[in-house]
Amino acid sequence: MQIRPVLETDYPGVQALHRSVGWPQRSMAGWRWLHANPARLEIDAPAGWVAEGADGALGAHVGNLVQRFRLGEQVLHGATGFSIIVSPAARGASRDLINNFVQQPNIFAAWTFNANPRSQPLYARHGMQAWPEETNALKLAWPVAPLVLAAGRLLRAAHAAVPAIAPHLGEWLMNDRLGRVPRLKLPPGVTVLTDLGDQSAYADFWRALNAEGGLLSDRSPAALRWRLSDPDLTLPPLILAFRRGRDITGYAQAMMAKGNIIEPPVLEIIDLQALADDAEAIPALMTALIAAARPMGAAKVRLQTTSRQGLARLGPHAASARHEGGWGHCHARFSPDAPDPALWSPTPWDGDYAVCLRPLPLTPPGRSRARTGMRATASKA
Repeated sequence: MQIRPVLETDYPGVQALHRSVGWPQRSMAGWRWLHANPARLEIDAPAGWVAEGADGALGAHVGNLVQRFRLGEQVLHGATGFSIIVSPAARGASRDLINNFVQQPNIFAAWTFNANPRSQPLYARHGMQAWPEETNALKLAWPVAPLVLAAGRLLRAAHAAVPAIAPHLGEWLMNDRLGRVPRLKLPPGVTVLTDLGDQSAYADFWRALNAEGGLLSDRSPAALRWRLSDPDLTLPPLILAFRRGRDITGYAQAMMAKGNIIEPPVLEIIDLQALADDAEAIPALMTALIAAARPMGAAKVRLQTTSRQGLARLGPHAASARHEGGWGHCHARFSPDAPDPALWSPTPWDGDYAVCLRPLPLTPPGRSRARTGMRATASKA
């Protein structure tokens, strides 16, 4: 097998690899969008690597999602791997694929924050460490529909006992709230964020956040607009702001996802940020997300990547969360000249979740795209 960078013409073969393991499949437009990632083009990095057989067929793939980072005025780049798939015909190719990923130039770190239990042991062999140290195995969840979650557990048990039934099950645990625009009751100070212009209040928030001196993946208005242009989104993410007057001091982004045909819908937190001097912002945003989940059709809210600092900022929501995970899904390898990792407090935004989560199976894709956002009413103080 020849290991080489992925080309745009490879995506039908990459799609077939995803189909062979039952993973969510991007459209060809979705793959082209990902291939055109502006941060990747800035450093001329591959969009991923494939293992190609003598017959030209693809036997393995790893994606390379490059992200721009800011550390004050300094601009850096890092990369998260995604969709590591190795067919039986390419057995053993994962070693060379991951080596290409972790040894690529021009990045301060290579990481995955979404390793499954089966692939997790691979990363230590390539110099990647379980990181963040205290939270690399922690996922947090806040159930809002316990009966639906129980039904999901029963379906998983049935599938585990009789795997052959899966193709005959159809799409389970859907509900008539999915895809609709609910009227949200938001806590004081929390609003739906729709203006992502370069001169918006959100742009001011991003500049203030960057000025605090942390190591931050690019959350500029332009970066958010690119993420939101993903052609495979079936429903726009919910983006909330916490405001002090006109000023935004915190923001959250969450998207509806459904892992597979027997999993319940989940409101997945993609990002959660606040200025250092506002201790109320993140707890208020969390209250809003948990309250929004059931009207949006979710069975739970989930935060799949956090840090010690992020955990401390959740306030009372840290104690009320159910702990999931446990196998060490977060690994990173830092270059020798990388900034101090303690400056980085990652969220799912830094991982591959926004591009790899299975969107709600609403047909046709993008049917809700014309809706500009959630309607909201603020609750009384």
